[in-house]
Amino acid sequence: MKTETATFAAGCFWGVESAFREIDGVIDAQVGYTGGKTANPTYKEVCAGQTGHAEALEITFDPAKVSYRTLAEFFFKMHDPIQVNRQGPDFGTQYRSAIFYHSPEQRAIAEEVKDALDTSGKYKKPIATQIVPAGSFYRAEEYHQRYFEKNGGPACHIF
Repeated sequence: MKTETATFAAGCFWGVESAFREIDGVIDAQVGYTGGKTANPTYKEVCAGQTGHAEALEITFDPAKVSYRTLAEFFFKMHDPIQVNRQGPDFGTQYRSAIFYHSPEQRAIAEEVKDALDTSGKYKKPIATQIVPAGSFYRAEEYHQRYFEKNGGPACHIF
């Protein structure tokens, strides 16, 4: 089976992971940190806002079952993409909205989906989502992985 990788940041990574795991064709997902300058950051360092990293989700998916476009469209539906450096009560650059693309094709699709939403009239403000190249992804501490499965709790993202 051929797989691909997608990386998204949409606020608190617990809810992002939980939501994306529900999509048929998503094989695996891990929460972590990306987009910053610090190698191997800890959750505490990322939360302090000194690393430049966003809380993010790295997805392994089967493109024969789910397209990257479908994942990108879902990303924009499952959080508030007009918020700058925040989602709900969480604020700081680590909670920014971002798509970290892994290929020129992913970049083009992400930009098309974002532009279509931006011009749709759905929002009164422009989409704040960054579309940037994927860099190093640092897996978060184990207690963050599948957090809602382990601990329960309400979903923290909108649909």
